[in-house]
Amino acid sequence: MKGEQAYRMAIAGMTCAHCEVTIERALQAEGARGVRAYWRRGEATFTVSDGADLSALQRAVQAAGYTPGQIVEMQEPGPAPVVFSPAGVDADLVILGGGSAAFSAAITATGLGARVIMIEEGTIGGTCVNVGCVPSKFLLRAAKVYHEAGHHGYAGVHTAVLGVEFDRLVAQKRELSAELRREKYEELIAYYGWELVRGRARFAGPDSVAVGDRVVRARAFLIATGARPSVPPIPGLEEAGYLTSTSAMELDRLPSSLGLIGAGYVALELGQVFRSLGSEVTLLQRRPRLLPDYEPEVAEAMGAALERLGTTVLTGTRILRVERMRRGRRLVVLRNGRKEALEVEQILVAAGRRPNTEALDLERAGVALDERGAPMLDETLRTTNPRVWAAGDVTLAPQFVYVAAYQGRLAARNAVLGLEEPADLSAVPEVIFTDPQVAVVGLTRAEAEQQGYRVESAFVPAQAIARARVDLASEGGVVMVTDGESGRVLGVQAVGRHAGEMIYAATLAVKHRLTVGDLVESFAPYLTMAEGLRLAALAFERDVAKLSCCA
Repeated sequence: MKGEQAYRMAIAGMTCAHCEVTIERALQAEGARGVRAYWRRGEATFTVSDGADLSALQRAVQAAGYTPGQIVEMQEPGPAPVVFSPAGVDADLVILGGGSAAFSAAITATGLGARVIMIEEGTIGGTCVNVGCVPSKFLLRAAKVYHEAGHHGYAGVHTAVLGVEFDRLVAQKRELSAELRREKYEELIAYYGWELVRGRARFAGPDSVAVGDRVVRARAFLIATGARPSVPPIPGLEEAGYLTSTSAMELDRLPSSLGLIGAGYVALELGQVFRSLGSEVTLLQRRPRLLPDYEPEVAEAMGAALERLGTTVLTGTRILRVERMRRGRRLVVLRNGRKEALEVEQILVAAGRRPNTEALDLERAGVALDERGAPMLDETLRTTNPRVWAAGDVTLAPQFVYVAAYQGRLAARNAVLGLEEPADLSAVPEVIFTDPQVAVVGLTRAEAEQQGYRVESAFVPAQAIARARVDLASEGGVVMVTDGESGRVLGVQAVGRHAGEMIYAATLAVKHRLTVGDLVESFAPYLTMAEGLRLAALAFERDVAKLSCCA
């Protein structure tokens, strides 16, 4: 008669008691006995006969919608809790940083029963709530309200433009950031019960960090120190002085003119803020066309919108030097083979981000950096030190708060539970919150072709979307890229006033491998931008301009 052996399997993805029941049933169906699942510990225990196929049990967990980890043999049958905070360490997880990735990781780890220490030198909350998403979108909304007061386009609706007190607007922006920082970050530390240590952390060795005179040892570490604006080495720029996205949103008055170095989403959003509020704005980009990594229809629509707003876009432009003038700055540029000079009051640098790793003494921990200064990671977000993971903007992954939070959760589960769950960034939505908005997810036509798909695509102009018509905002439209063999949706790009509200549905379509037929046969609420997604699916077979409403 065969003997029996007890095992423990690490499992990611359980969030409640119902998950426990699902896991237990899945393992029992594969012949496991005495099964007990523990969602808070992220594991299940069970016994099977000697020689049983353990990989079949992992496949059963995966088929149930969860992520199986290592299966460890137990000395005796029955539950064996994860050993947290073993002798010789101060915490299970030490997190360096106090932004979105750090908080997501801390909430996840404490929910698993781990002891967590967070170390932060600066302002709690990181980029998003303090100097990124929240303040920039607040200013964008204010700028849109002001601009539409004089340019809304509706006959018989009379409005007046009475001016902007920029210092009052900035003060209100600060109040909102402080309110959200308190609610979404500071108050959560006591609620979840981790320790916050104030100060600058640096690695003292492969298994410890120092904060002032205190040395902290842990089972695992997470680098979540974020990133900062990158400043290109342009002669004279430092001497002339410049703004970054952070300092630009703290000005006490509007500049009369602004030269923007860069033309990515930060430059486009802040450029629209200042142009809509009355500044003369010039975007300077080295590459030959606006938004070169986006579909041509998207780039052309965005260019037309900027032109309509009165923003000057100089593509194919190399900045040779910057000079300080008595009342502003002069940029000397090379464009179309000729030197030109541009005089502006202020310069705003929005040319990418740099990871905050210089002060961490990562060489003491054996953590290698890539050529950009970011930690070198495997697919599980683990560094070259097996005790250390990294998450958020410091990794130079797509610089969005939801990506940082996802990486923080994933790294915490892998570090605390010993899982090897890989990161999946194949369906990350991006939104540029200009007016019109630009929203994208998945592959472009060119990317899909490079990956070997037989690409088909369709474009529905905004003029065919009723929501855009009633908004008097008919620039742009929706591009859909599909696999011509299966009809699977590979990517979506949209330009429109509410494009950002539509892209989540497109994200689900890409992530869950929906087809054009799935979208055509789904209900799309009329007079929403989301209807453009269904119309783009219809456009593969029909001329949507020749359809009745909702046909």
